[in-house]
Amino acid sequence: MTGPAILLMLCSLVVVWGGLLVSILALRARPERADFPEGGLDDRREDDAITERDT
Repeated sequence: MTGPAILLMLCSLVVVWGGLLVSILALRARPERADFPEGGLDDRREDDAITERDT
């Protein structure tokens, strides 16, 4: 392998594994989203849907 090929391979490895490391650290810092609404409640979204007609 030539020098530029090795350099490009090292840069791509740093980007891929660095991104994985950053995403793991971000998930460890904030593992669960807190801004979701409480579950189990019926929000009646089907009432707001477009009426489907079978014609």
